[in-house]
Formats: sequence, structure tokens, C-alpha cells
Amino acid sequence: MSIPTRLIDFLNQSKTRYDVLHHPEAFTAQELAAIEHVKGRSHAKVVMVKANGEKFMAVLPADHRVDLEKLDRVTGKRTTLATEAEFKELFPDCAVGTMPPFGHLYGVATYVDATLTESDQIAFEAGTHSDAIKMSYADYARLAKPTAADFAVKLP
Repeated sequence: MSIPTRLIDFLNQSKTRYDVLHHPEAFTAQELAAIEHVKGRSHAKVVMVKANGEKFMAVLPADHRVDLEKLDRVTGKRTTLATEAEFKELFPDCAVGTMPPFGHLYGVATYVDATLTESDQIAFEAGTHSDAIKMSYADYARLAKPTAADFAVKLP
């Protein structure tokens, strides 16, 4: 599987600077952060969440986890984690679990944890288990237009 064309086209059309990072296959956000030589707080992982039948992206640092009670307060809805079976059809051009944090490219809302907004640069999976993209957080926020809120807690 290759990096989704819709992602690369979107980034190129926006005239945004980014780097593609090719790396050995990895399957956890913490492994990816280490392989990509970025701190866990600067690797943006995507967790799919659902509320009242609606699915959306929660984007947070690799060294954090979603706090569903906090997310409930942010969204005003009761949220639960979505299973891979519930969301994989939304991302037909991505390997499961590697969707980039641009929900609008796939018809879902995007929430980003406030901790990630403090990073100058972020890296995130680019639709495969062996490709990532690194870009400035400011450019990411400008393009993704996520709702920023406090909904994650640091892993021990």
C-alpha cells in the first residue's frame, strides 16, 4: 500500500512544506516515534471515537491516551472508542490504523488534544505502516482545522 493520493495531492495543492519519512514497519505510536526520531509528544496518533452513531478522529501525542470522560465534556456526547471493524471502511486507501489526522479528507470531524498544539513540528502516519509525514504543527492546524481541546492524559 502506498501513501494515499488524496493526502499527497491535498498537501501539494496547499503549498505546504512537509517531509515524507520512510521507516521499517511499525505498529504502535511509541515505536513509530522512536523510529522517526521524534519525541512521543510530537508524534500525532489518531484514535477513532464514536458518539451517537457518528465517528470522529481524536488526534493526540503518542505518549498520551484518550480520556473519554474529558472527551464527553468536549463533545457534549457520550463517547466510546470505535473498533477497527467500525471505521476501516472510512479509510479505504489506508492500512488499518494508519490514517492521517486530516478527518475532512474522509468525511469525519477532527479533534486535537491541546498538548499537541504546543509542538513546533509533528509527525504522523501517512496511510501505511512504513510511511510518515513530518510538518509544522501550525501548517497542520491551518489545513486540518481541528477542534483543539484537553482530552488526553499522559501515559505512565
